[in-house]
Amino acid sequence: MKLIVGLGNPGKQYIQSRHNIGFIAIDKLTNSLNLDLKVDSKFNAAYVKTKIGTEDVIIAKPLTYMNLSGQAVVALMNYFKIDISNLLVILDDTALPLSKVRIRQTGSHGGQNGLKDIINKLGTKDFKRIRVGIGSHDHMDKVDFVLGKFSQKELDILIPSIHLVEDAILDWIKEDNFNNVMTKYNTPQTT
Repeated sequence: MKLIVGLGNPGKQYIQSRHNIGFIAIDKLTNSLNLDLKVDSKFNAAYVKTKIGTEDVIIAKPLTYMNLSGQAVVALMNYFKIDISNLLVILDDTALPLSKVRIRQTGSHGGQNGLKDIINKLGTKDFKRIRVGIGSHDHMDKVDFVLGKFSQKELDILIPSIHLVEDAILDWIKEDNFNNVMTKYNTPQTT
């Protein structure tokens, strides 16, 4: 069984915010698969359990706010007995230019508080992640920037990346070869 988790903040005020790129990716995936997430307070998450091909998959969005994302991830992993090798987290990254995708099997939190909390709660950084670049702003406080909403122009630039993330997730589920996913879907890091 695989667990796909998109990071973000719950609440209407955060819809389409840069920090919610993980939620945006999960919404795209569930819409494509015609699935609805259900809120479950015991997990502090909205999730759906489904089958994709022959694989059992849980798709989830933590509802704890970004800084406490690890609570939902650990609760889901423990309840469904999901191995760390079957966890994939989707998140925003201010160190990457807008729309760039970086897929890795391990790594640091890079200052991303949701990822930092997951690493702390799991006690390891060795789990799969897809980082989606949201860029940065030299003249704006980082918190204000990540909590700010995407402009329509930015969303237009991001749409192909969200499709790419969805394709990468589905390929990993179907083929179970993350090295191939990294080779195929990591976007060039030059602008």
